[in-house]
Amino acid sequence: MKKSRQQVVSGHAFLGDELAFVPVDILIENGVIAAIEDNPRAPELWICPALFNSHTHLGDTIAMDCGITGDLEALVTPPDGLKHRLLRAASRKDLVGGMRAAMAEMIGRGTFGCADFREGGIDGVNALKEAAQGLSFLPFVFGREGGETVAGGLGISSTRDMPDADRLVSDAKCAGKKIAFHAGEKDHGDIDAALAYEPDLLIHMTHATKKQLRHCAEEGIPIAVCPRSNWMLGVASSSRHPPLALMEDLGCTICLGTDNVMFVAPDLFSEMAFVSTVYPIRPAAVLKAAVQGSGVFGRSFFIRKGNRANLFITDPAGSALRFSRDPLSTLVKRGNSAEIKTNIFSW
Repeated sequence: MKKSRQQVVSGHAFLGDELAFVPVDILIENGVIAAIEDNPRAPELWICPALFNSHTHLGDTIAMDCGITGDLEALVTPPDGLKHRLLRAASRKDLVGGMRAAMAEMIGRGTFGCADFREGGIDGVNALKEAAQGLSFLPFVFGREGGETVAGGLGISSTRDMPDADRLVSDAKCAGKKIAFHAGEKDHGDIDAALAYEPDLLIHMTHATKKQLRHCAEEGIPIAVCPRSNWMLGVASSSRHPPLALMEDLGCTICLGTDNVMFVAPDLFSEMAFVSTVYPIRPAAVLKAAVQGSGVFGRSFFIRKGNRANLFITDPAGSALRFSRDPLSTLVKRGNSAEIKTNIFSW
């Protein structure tokens, strides 16, 4: 009989999707949270659910800070945006090394998974899989240009850019793949066309209308928002874009992503700090958005009995965070100062 592996983690944990901050002992058996018991004497460590980056372009790591000039189309729109030209010119060795470095960076900051749009067809998807080998990190891959046939999903830039979207979506759905669209990044004109395909994920929705967001809420279509990217690319300049407060009010499933590594670091702590500064939504909603993509693409990382244990432990004693009067707000606003003591990853 195989011996059971047990581990007890003690500290103050952010529990469930309510993220209630409670002193507890967490019993982990064979990677699963078997019990959560109150412990008033638990050490002053913060136990946090692992983060999930719900939209990345990891291949862009090879073009990091290459100089951002031009509009959205000139920079990132296929097939000849700046990023696509740089990707075509990159060696496979550099491409794989860059993606691996980006994933390692995310692991070091408490992020244990991402949903990546991967250019380059089948070879591009295989390059990302190679980059992830041996890492405690599992990317969900949205393939493009044929890459969707060996990936978990199909990623479409925008209905404006894909005249054969009907065929692509039909083939992908028949194969049981998830479907994701960029939509509403520069205006709301391509959102209704994307909604018509009944997607599994919409990305950006920077300029979505209330009617369009209500549709997402009613149909349970998650939205991956990337606010720093929107501001960097000049498609947002106020707290109205993306309309995060309205999304929350309507009951949308909001997931947080960082978008293109070429101009935004894949760091969800920085993303959360930016969102909490610019957008009028509760810190608990911000942290929830940085975690709940995990449930969209696999198993939920929220800390609750029966879930697999995917979490990280920070020690506030190692920084000024020990003076926090509201640990949840502090984690969201100042998490970059946190000393991550331990990662527990058991997808």
